[in-house]
Amino acid sequence: AGPAPPWRWPAPGPVVAGFGANPAAATGILVAGAAGDPVQAAADGVVVYAGNSLPGDGELLIVKHDETWLTAYGHNSALLVAEGARVRAGETIARLGLGPGRRPLLHFEIRRNGDPVDPVALLPRR
Repeated sequence: AGPAPPWRWPAPGPVVAGFGANPAAATGILVAGAAGDPVQAAADGVVVYAGNSLPGDGELLIVKHDETWLTAYGHNSALLVAEGARVRAGETIARLGLGPGRRPLLHFEIRRNGDPVDPVALLPRR
Protein backbone atom coordinates (compact mmCIF):
# COMPACT_ATOMS: atom_id res chain seq x y z
CA ALA A 1 0.00 0.00 0.00
CA GLY A 2 1.33 3.40 -0.94
CA PRO A 3 1.72 6.21 1.55
CA ALA A 4 -1.18 8.64 1.79
CA PRO A 5 -0.97 11.71 -0.43
CA PRO A 6 -0.61 15.12 1.22
CA TRP A 7 -4.35 15.75 1.68
CA ARG A 8 -6.05 19.15 1.47
CA TRP A 9 -9.52 20.14 2.65
CA PRO A 10 -12.00 19.95 -0.25
CA ALA A 11 -14.11 22.86 1.08
CA PRO A 12 -13.48 25.55 3.70
CA GLY A 13 -16.64 25.12 5.77
CA PRO A 14 -17.05 23.42 9.14
CA VAL A 15 -17.59 19.68 9.55
CA VAL A 16 -21.24 19.34 10.59
CA ALA A 17 -21.35 15.52 10.71
CA GLY A 18 -18.30 13.51 11.64
CA PHE A 19 -17.26 10.12 10.30
CA GLY A 20 -19.91 7.53 11.13
CA ALA A 21 -22.03 10.09 13.00
CA ASN A 22 -24.84 10.50 10.49
CA PRO A 23 -26.53 7.70 8.52
CA ALA A 24 -26.50 10.01 5.49
CA ALA A 25 -22.72 10.30 5.74
CA ALA A 26 -21.70 7.16 7.59
CA THR A 27 -18.82 6.51 5.19
CA GLY A 28 -17.52 10.08 5.24
CA ILE A 29 -18.06 13.53 6.66
CA LEU A 30 -20.45 16.37 5.84
CA VAL A 31 -18.88 19.79 5.33
CA ALA A 32 -21.18 22.83 5.40
CA GLY A 33 -20.91 25.69 2.94
CA ALA A 34 -22.95 27.86 0.61
CA ALA A 35 -24.61 26.51 -2.51
CA GLY A 36 -22.25 27.01 -5.43
CA ASP A 37 -19.08 27.15 -3.31
CA PRO A 38 -16.04 25.62 -5.00
CA VAL A 39 -15.29 21.98 -4.19
CA GLN A 40 -11.58 21.28 -4.57
CA ALA A 41 -9.62 18.09 -5.20
CA ALA A 42 -8.08 16.86 -1.94
CA ALA A 43 -4.99 15.53 -3.78
CA ASP A 44 -3.69 14.96 -7.30
CA GLY A 45 -5.47 12.17 -9.15
CA VAL A 46 -7.67 11.01 -12.01
CA VAL A 47 -11.48 11.29 -12.10
CA VAL A 48 -12.81 7.71 -12.28
CA TYR A 49 -16.50 8.56 -11.85
CA ALA A 50 -18.54 11.68 -12.60
CA GLY A 51 -22.31 11.41 -12.55
CA ASN A 52 -25.49 10.97 -10.57
CA SER A 53 -26.39 7.29 -10.76
CA LEU A 54 -26.20 6.77 -6.98
CA PRO A 55 -29.44 7.92 -5.34
CA GLY A 56 -29.06 10.53 -2.63
CA ASP A 57 -25.58 11.68 -3.59
CA GLY A 58 -26.55 14.33 -6.15
CA GLU A 59 -23.76 14.87 -8.63
CA LEU A 60 -20.91 12.63 -7.45
CA LEU A 61 -17.21 12.70 -8.28
CA ILE A 62 -14.72 9.97 -7.42
CA VAL A 63 -11.01 10.67 -7.79
CA LYS A 64 -8.42 7.88 -7.75
CA HIS A 65 -5.07 9.02 -6.36
CA ASP A 66 -3.12 5.76 -6.72
CA GLU A 67 -3.72 2.02 -6.33
CA THR A 68 -4.53 2.52 -2.63
CA TRP A 69 -6.37 5.83 -2.20
CA LEU A 70 -9.47 7.46 -3.61
CA THR A 71 -11.73 10.33 -2.58
CA ALA A 72 -15.43 10.89 -3.18
CA TYR A 73 -17.28 14.20 -3.33
CA GLY A 74 -21.09 14.02 -3.13
CA HIS A 75 -24.08 16.41 -3.18
CA ASN A 76 -22.57 18.65 -5.88
CA SER A 77 -24.79 20.94 -7.94
CA ALA A 78 -22.38 20.94 -10.90
CA LEU A 79 -19.37 18.89 -11.97
CA LEU A 80 -16.53 20.84 -13.58
CA VAL A 81 -14.40 17.85 -14.64
CA ALA A 82 -15.19 14.69 -16.61
CA GLU A 83 -14.24 11.05 -16.16
CA GLY A 84 -10.63 10.52 -17.18
CA ALA A 85 -9.55 14.08 -16.29
CA ARG A 86 -6.31 14.52 -14.36
CA VAL A 87 -6.86 16.89 -11.45
CA ARG A 88 -4.41 18.70 -9.19
CA ALA A 89 -4.70 19.18 -5.43
CA GLY A 90 -6.68 22.37 -4.81
CA GLU A 91 -8.22 22.48 -8.29
CA THR A 92 -11.92 23.35 -8.30
CA ILE A 93 -13.66 20.21 -9.55
CA ALA A 94 -17.31 20.84 -8.63
CA ARG A 95 -19.80 23.28 -7.12
CA LEU A 96 -21.33 22.59 -3.72
CA GLY A 97 -24.96 21.54 -3.88
CA LEU A 98 -27.76 20.59 -1.51
CA GLY A 99 -27.44 17.55 0.73
CA PRO A 100 -29.76 16.05 3.34
CA GLY A 101 -32.48 18.41 4.50
CA ARG A 102 -31.90 20.56 1.38
CA ARG A 103 -28.94 22.17 3.15
CA PRO A 104 -25.77 23.07 1.24
CA LEU A 105 -23.37 20.27 2.17
CA LEU A 106 -20.44 18.36 0.75
CA HIS A 107 -20.29 14.62 1.50
CA PHE A 108 -16.56 13.84 1.46
CA GLU A 109 -14.95 10.42 1.73
CA ILE A 110 -11.41 9.10 1.74
CA ARG A 111 -11.07 5.38 1.00
CA ARG A 112 -8.01 3.19 1.49
CA ASN A 113 -8.17 -0.06 -0.53
CA GLY A 114 -11.92 0.53 -0.88
CA ASP A 115 -12.57 0.95 2.83
CA PRO A 116 -13.75 4.30 4.18
CA VAL A 117 -11.43 5.97 6.69
CA ASP A 118 -12.04 9.07 8.83
CA PRO A 119 -11.02 12.03 6.63
CA VAL A 120 -10.55 14.31 9.64
CA ALA A 121 -7.79 11.99 10.90
CA LEU A 122 -5.93 12.42 7.59
CA LEU A 123 -6.66 16.05 6.66
CA PRO A 124 -4.43 18.84 7.97
CA ARG A 125 -5.50 20.46 11.25
CA ARG A 126 -7.29 23.77 10.84
